[in-house]
Amino acid sequence: MDQPNAIREPVPDRASTRRDPEEESVHRALERFYRAGKPPWDTGVTPPELVALVEGHGALPPGRALELGCGTGTNALYLAQNGWEVAAVDLIDRAVDQAKQKAAAAGAAVRLLHGDATRLDELDVPGPFDLFFDLSCYCGVPLHRRDAYAAGLTRRAAPGARLLMFGYGPEPLGNPVTEVASWAAGVTADEIRTRFTGWELLDVTPGTNTMPTFWFTLRRDA
Repeated sequence: MDQPNAIREPVPDRASTRRDPEEESVHRALERFYRAGKPPWDTGVTPPELVALVEGHGALPPGRALELGCGTGTNALYLAQNGWEVAAVDLIDRAVDQAKQKAAAAGAAVRLLHGDATRLDELDVPGPFDLFFDLSCYCGVPLHRRDAYAAGLTRRAAPGARLLMFGYGPEPLGNPVTEVASWAAGVTADEIRTRFTGWELLDVTPGTNTMPTFWFTLRRDA
């Protein structure tokens, strides 16, 4: 029986016990963005590249979608409102809580999960999915976890599934060193081709940012 004045040890965060120093650095950096206000990637506006895929010429028919790094839910809600069955994952609980509030206010049926996009086997997202959307999640993943990210998506991809990914390119030489070492590596088309076996890289379109950014479109082999 507990004593009235007994000191209780804090319950450890099981997720944090699995993270190595690089992963912890990512987690801390992302949390700081959300504590400070709106992160730069969470604009509240659905990118036209996703709109074109969902509503444009040759648009995909609605199916099942998984968003990796959903932030406060802007794009997950957009997909749900356009007929998709949506699950969405984010590493930061503060972001997921805000996304749930937005979904409830909009009356949108979105399954929002707090978790690690590189450890999908620990989450209730069995798939298969017809569409994956990633707005600067993968490029923020430590290099040693990127194979796990790619494998998790591949296991959950329906034949012919699409992956639309936005990512920052490598930091130019001479730039100040970022807090998270792997962030400076960014993401390139060559890396995408190497890591995402069983996928075809259909398109690489430069972004409009002042720093190098890219939109990658992939299709899972049938």
